[in-house]
Amino acid sequence: MSVATEPAVTRPQVLPFYRAIPRLVKDPVTELAKMGTEAGGRIVRLDIGPFRPYLISHPDHVQQVLKTDASNFVREGMFWRPLRRVIGQSILGEGEAWESSRKILQPLFTARYTASLGDAMADIIADCILELDEYARTGRLVDGGYQMTTIVNQAVIKVLFGGRISRDVAERLAPEFATCATSIGFRLLVPFAPYSIRVPGDRAFLAASKKIDEIVYPLIEQAHRDGPRSNEVVSALLSARMEQDGKADLRQVRDDLVSIYGAASETTAMSLTWLWSVLHDHPDVNAKLREEIDQVVSDGPIRSADVAKLTYLRMVLQELLRVYPSAWIIPRQTVADTEIGGVRIKAGSQVLVSPYTTHRLSEFWDRPLEFDPERWAPERNERRHRYSFIPFGAGPHVCLGQHLFYVEAPLVIANLLSRYELVLTNPQRLTPVPGASVRPKEKLMLKLLPTQRMR
Repeated sequence: MSVATEPAVTRPQVLPFYRAIPRLVKDPVTELAKMGTEAGGRIVRLDIGPFRPYLISHPDHVQQVLKTDASNFVREGMFWRPLRRVIGQSILGEGEAWESSRKILQPLFTARYTASLGDAMADIIADCILELDEYARTGRLVDGGYQMTTIVNQAVIKVLFGGRISRDVAERLAPEFATCATSIGFRLLVPFAPYSIRVPGDRAFLAASKKIDEIVYPLIEQAHRDGPRSNEVVSALLSARMEQDGKADLRQVRDDLVSIYGAASETTAMSLTWLWSVLHDHPDVNAKLREEIDQVVSDGPIRSADVAKLTYLRMVLQELLRVYPSAWIIPRQTVADTEIGGVRIKAGSQVLVSPYTTHRLSEFWDRPLEFDPERWAPERNERRHRYSFIPFGAGPHVCLGQHLFYVEAPLVIANLLSRYELVLTNPQRLTPVPGASVRPKEKLMLKLLPTQRMR
């Protein structure tokens, strides 16, 4: 008489508490990525006391979590609690709130629509960069991260928000977003800590969140009184959220606006910040990039049509997103019992998709720790697993801002490198700081040397 046997179960690699905690305390982003690469893409279960999430990095597993079985892996759980305190229920949420927000906003972030904004964005960026001439003439140093954020924010608020946010307001808003993005680092590392207990970063987070509300709510109310304008986010949100009695759901508009402001500016600004360290460490890449920009734009103004001709710049940006993806983890919570790669995972478990790990797996990337834009050369036509490169996530929750990034970032870089030679004055090993996005802990101080174009 035969006896039925259950199929073999694959066990995840378990990283015990005494090994996981010291590494995560030391350098969370880098060490988490190493945990995944050391396991060769196998699922790793992290023992962090009462919290034991699964680290997901193999492209097959990423595809299951973010795409094919996405409805079973939702944006809920303790990792989302810190973010929800500032973004509320919106485009970064789940369920009906997410569906309605995405339906409203998606037409404003298609490839065609963002391309149509290109010339307006080019003019704004060029004007912002002209303001840096004083630094070039006087030799004063520029804080790279601050300047990239300033330039990107100006482009975002004028193009996406129709100028409803003044420059003064934007300059007050940007640092509050940066504070919110970075001050949640402790709660992301120790997500089980109760909110009744203040932890490092809470005070700064709550103060910044309050200031954001003090800026955003009056802006929405004024826009409601002024009436709609065409082709900008605030009007689209107000019109869509208008109730039958003529009142708008201001809380929902606020959540949508805060979420999309962060998404539209954060990825681009942070990627551009990492770039200057990369170009310092790779002078050959810097030289080739400058040569292409000089050939394409010559002495004329940089227009959106030039972006398609800057093929090497596109390669540099793709490699930049591979090495320094904005999202260090993409958290999900399982709805029902499931299996990933043969590993049984119970309902309610937390899984952490790690782009930092996926982009460094040697099975899918040759020399993964090297910065090499040539791997993206069109003539190489390399076939990669579709989910081995996920800088903007994937599936139904893929980042709406990805098309905007590939218009805005090239315009910023081309304008800067055609006008100045940027010299990093404090080269050093940069430490990625965990938060809503990854940014370097250290400041990057740049000296701007005028080129012939400026003279």
